[in-house]
Amino acid sequence: MLKVQKKALSFTLSEMLVVLLLTLIVVGLAFSVLGLVNKQMSDIEGNYERRTENNLLRQAMSIDFNSTSEIQYSIEWDKLVLQNEMDSIVYLFGDKYIIREGDSLKTNLKVLRVLHQGVQVNEGFVDAIELRSPVDSSQTFFIFKRNAAIDFIN
Repeated sequence: MLKVQKKALSFTLSEMLVVLLLTLIVVGLAFSVLGLVNKQMSDIEGNYERRTENNLLRQAMSIDFNSTSEIQYSIEWDKLVLQNEMDSIVYLFGDKYIIREGDSLKTNLKVLRVLHQGVQVNEGFVDAIELRSPVDSSQTFFIFKRNAAIDFIN
């Protein structure tokens, strides 16, 4: 009886190289897609933080405007001073930030215009302010104070 030697089933070297090449291409594409998704998520996070910071600023300014009786703006110092009988609040507008009473808010909002009784003024007493982002014009805030009758008496 003759023994027949069976050949072990296996892949050739060229078949293995093709499989490695295809695996390398798939893994490379997966890492590229992961990098794009990661970049997009960081952009979304940055936009969210910027909008949140701007909304907090808008809320704080609205509260401050309506809780003070006298508001003055200085174009020279780019400063807004809100005063009432007991307290005063100061806003300083910088290039990439706004400082409110020592609390800095990272934002690129700029003072577009200030108004007093519906008339645009450069400085002095004001009762409304419009802030706008130079990059994103949809980020525009108009903050005003409700005037009392005494404000209209000369």
